[in-house]
Amino acid sequence: MRYLAVATDYDGTLAEQGTVRPETVAAVERLRKSGRRVVLVTGRELRDLQTVFDRFDLFDLVVAENGALLYRPQTREEKCVAEPPPPALAERLRQRGATPLHTGRVIVATREPYEVAAVEVVRELGLEWQVIFNKGAVMLLPSGVNKQTGLTLALEELCLSMRNTVAVGDAENDHAMLAASECGVAVANALDSLKERADLVTRGARGAGVEELIDRIIEDDLRSVVVARHALLLGTRRDGTESRIAPAGRRLLIAGPSGSGKTTVATGFIERLMAAGYQCCIVDSEGDYGGFEGLVSVGTQERAPAVGEILELLAKPSVHVAVSMVAVPVNDRPAFFATLLPRLQELRARTGRPHWIVIDEAHHLFPASWQPAPLTLPRELGGVLMVTANPQQVSPAMLETVDTALAVGKTPERALQPFGRVPPVELEDGEVLAWSNGQAEPLRLVQGKAQMRHRRKYAAGVGGDAFVFRGPQGKLKLRAQNLGIFLQMAEGVDEETWMHHLARRDYSKWFRTVIKDDALAAEAEQIEGGGGPESRDRIRDAIGKRYTLPE
Repeated sequence: MRYLAVATDYDGTLAEQGTVRPETVAAVERLRKSGRRVVLVTGRELRDLQTVFDRFDLFDLVVAENGALLYRPQTREEKCVAEPPPPALAERLRQRGATPLHTGRVIVATREPYEVAAVEVVRELGLEWQVIFNKGAVMLLPSGVNKQTGLTLALEELCLSMRNTVAVGDAENDHAMLAASECGVAVANALDSLKERADLVTRGARGAGVEELIDRIIEDDLRSVVVARHALLLGTRRDGTESRIAPAGRRLLIAGPSGSGKTTVATGFIERLMAAGYQCCIVDSEGDYGGFEGLVSVGTQERAPAVGEILELLAKPSVHVAVSMVAVPVNDRPAFFATLLPRLQELRARTGRPHWIVIDEAHHLFPASWQPAPLTLPRELGGVLMVTANPQQVSPAMLETVDTALAVGKTPERALQPFGRVPPVELEDGEVLAWSNGQAEPLRLVQGKAQMRHRRKYAAGVGGDAFVFRGPQGKLKLRAQNLGIFLQMAEGVDEETWMHHLARRDYSKWFRTVIKDDALAAEAEQIEGGGGPESRDRIRDAIGKRYTLPE
């Protein structure tokens, strides 16, 4: 399932004139039985709502006071998410004749036409409060508190993501909640401004509209609803039109020879996924993603990743994980991933996440000889990105699942050969050859911010000003133009020369100022501080964690 949570407003959405009809209650019960969670998000005060509605057991959580109060029906616990209002706020409104006037745990509420008085009182008291409208109601709340923020806290408690949530409402104060959700729904009686921004408008009004929505969710998980606003931009065509990809259910391949820029293409796409709130699990065959901002790495050069540790991290919707396979022998990687993938599928069935599984160096995990068991690789497995230098070395069973491919390099048509004959195309700088539905076309990609280096592959070319092994007497002049040559020379220089530069901390200085690798420099500093003949091997190992060592 993609949509695992439904957030619904109360008045004008779930209820009419404060009352929820039995058919709507039955629909919510059906939704719960389907394995989905339901959150009630209302502008009402909790005690006011309890006087007109007694079926809080229908909901996993209740967000009241327009996002300011979290209520757990099972335990009857309440949690305020903001400070209570200063007494002077309601008192000043009362002096101006505001009526009705209600004060909750956080919220202060009145009705039109006292919205001007509300703004004036907030300004007079020097408060950082906001005024929110709801079909004639005027609500005063601390700045930044709204239905979206309250729903976000509720989903965090349920370990669910906004990217797996449907939100339905009818009024002004539902805008933020619908916009933040993966699918925003307006019932037929909603304000026109809300309908215009909604992804779906029900035919039925109020409770009947909610029932209609629930039936569609249970029937096909809203597969028939296209939420175009979440489509991820891949790039622009030569005619200036945009090419976008749906953020769910897609199977993407990025292919090209070493040094062609496929890692840059992949990281740019991953960066946009993460920024949009889609959880990523990156199976990192060569340790290239360890420095990617926002990723939590599992596994090191010495220690293989543990499946339990991976799943524990992914249990939090906001955590993105890079699974380093460096310590797993190449021949053992397909078996490791065959163990991990079913566990990721189980997690997806419960939580809808991780939204994307990124498989770097896919030919290591799915070699051409790999034949999956029928249940290992379901045809509907979506949200998969594979990166490989040679698609011909990837299992046909995996290639058959691909619906979009991006080829980079000087001869991109070769990378697309497994998908049929593609005429030669000369790409311009910044372009890739995009294949989908049997058609290929040049595409200028959106550039990411990370600009990651594929460090483990290209260490031999990483350098700048040469490192010069001179020795204590200055008799030598061995110039290492890059890390690859540095390692070769480091193996051959005499002990006295090696220890001379170690004591001067020349290695860490070069790593920091020339190689521009602060993490490597920091580790080298620790090794230099310890000294000893084993430092040569330790420096080599430190580089090996981040770069491919010369043969």
